[in-house]
Amino acid sequence: MKVEFTVNGQGASVDVPANTLLVHALRDHLRLTGTHVGCDTAQCGACTVLLDGRAIKSCNTLAVQHNGAHITTIEGLAQADGTLHPMQAAFKECHGLQCGFCTPGMVMSAVDLCKRHPDADESSIREQLDGNICRCTGYQNIVRAVRQGQAAMSA
Repeated sequence: MKVEFTVNGQGASVDVPANTLLVHALRDHLRLTGTHVGCDTAQCGACTVLLDGRAIKSCNTLAVQHNGAHITTIEGLAQADGTLHPMQAAFKECHGLQCGFCTPGMVMSAVDLCKRHPDADESSIREQLDGNICRCTGYQNIVRAVRQGQAAMSA
């Protein structure tokens, strides 16, 4: 089936079997490999992208369900000149990552969280990121990064 999206601000078209997951359309057909495949069961959040501005886990939804949608992947957050999105910069500055596997999904979830809850406190941030698993950091630096990114996004 032919599916057309706007991905990271540009038109994209993929011809995929009807049972192709969105994560595989992004990674395998559009070569946007920053969206990671972790658990394949929507438990870890490594595959999180923004779909029409809202964070979703792309491993449990079919590409064909989103014909005409606007999708933003981690590759689409930075500006064209390479300037990092405030949340990406905060993760870098606060050491909110170690191995980096969960980071793209964590950043995408944090961007959505801060747009929906610009005044979220630490407890709310921890609760809202519950669907994203990091096996390396212990979350202190992730929460600090989200708070810093939140402040920068609000400025």
